[in-house]
Amino acid sequence: MIKEVTTSRARFPKNLQLYGVLAVFGPNIVASEGHEWKRYRKIAAPPFSEKNNKLVWDETVNVMLDLFSNVWGDKPEVIVDHFLDITLPISYIIHTWFGRQVSWTSDLAIPPGHQMTFKDAIHILSSNLIMKILLPDWAQGATAHTRKVHLAFTELKQYMLEMVNDRRIGNTKEERYDLFSGLLDASQEEPESGPAISDQELMGNMFIFIIAGHETTAHALCFTFALLALYPDEQERLYQHIKGVLSSLNRMPTYEDMSRFTHSLAVLYETLRLFPPVTNIPKMATEDTTLMASNRDGTKTSIAVPAGTTVTLHVPGIHYNPRYWKDPHMFKPERFLGDWPKDAFLPFNQGARACLGRRFAEIEGIAVITMLVSRYTIEIKEEPEFAGETFEERYARITAFTEVLTLEPSRVPLVLRRRE
Repeated sequence: MIKEVTTSRARFPKNLQLYGVLAVFGPNIVASEGHEWKRYRKIAAPPFSEKNNKLVWDETVNVMLDLFSNVWGDKPEVIVDHFLDITLPISYIIHTWFGRQVSWTSDLAIPPGHQMTFKDAIHILSSNLIMKILLPDWAQGATAHTRKVHLAFTELKQYMLEMVNDRRIGNTKEERYDLFSGLLDASQEEPESGPAISDQELMGNMFIFIIAGHETTAHALCFTFALLALYPDEQERLYQHIKGVLSSLNRMPTYEDMSRFTHSLAVLYETLRLFPPVTNIPKMATEDTTLMASNRDGTKTSIAVPAGTTVTLHVPGIHYNPRYWKDPHMFKPERFLGDWPKDAFLPFNQGARACLGRRFAEIEGIAVITMLVSRYTIEIKEEPEFAGETFEERYARITAFTEVLTLEPSRVPLVLRRRE
């Protein structure tokens, strides 16, 4: 049934009424269907190429080396009160999506003409987007928090406009074809046909890909390191695998070596199974139809689905279903090292509407996990107020989350110790 719903686009398109919140800056590839979606996809797809895949790997490795050398330096121990403060900048600095060159130190200062940094504007707005949409204009300044959210909206819009204007009026030609280049080229006037997308559509798609490229990967990686700290035996298995691959290379790993880090990908996948970025995928039946469902003992039942019915794929319900996953509540990355039920794994959706950036996210995740675990052990930060808690209590505390656009870790306090 899962595969039928995700692959039957004509019968089960997106329920666009539930995606309106994502059109805050304009129409975009996520909040669209039919011809409009095909138009956006045709524009956005080319940059997701093998050439740019390699670029993502190279830049992720460089970002991690910069973190190790210029931020953490020779510290034998690094204490982080919330590891999202590390994974968010990692994703922001990897600038393949929009060609925005930053480093670990360059985005700390607020640039002239702005009141908050680019990364703060993205994070604050994405964490409060529903509130921003629902509040009427007159209430945007009611409290310090609503004013901050409104400022984040204004600041992010200004940053995006500056990126557009800088590229349009710049005298230098970009040497690479990133996602921003593709969107920007499509917004240029053509002598006969005009622009392929309007400026509002350009802004809407920029926002969607900024959120998709930064927030979701950062949250997934934060959950990953939380789980590795909670399960030190799994962390050690991962380290031994990475150590073995690196020893055989005797050099810094390249994109061509990525396929050898199978355990790093397995850890990422297991994290995404336990904590999928999006928990619900709403569809709508366009015609009277039926779906076949089966219960635990295999008995099949035909379910009538009238036209106009919302059909929601509940991702955790699939990811934690013991029919597909043995011991579904356990963190067991090795389940992804052999055969596994691909139709019951939906962190990137499936079918034609599957995430365009899946490969980018996997490459970034493998590189970050491999580089960090190869150099540091990861532990939960011990705090007096939590002394004596059981493993179950600790797991619940460390993996607690809030859900807005995606699952966001609430607080992941970690200690990293440099390996000998």
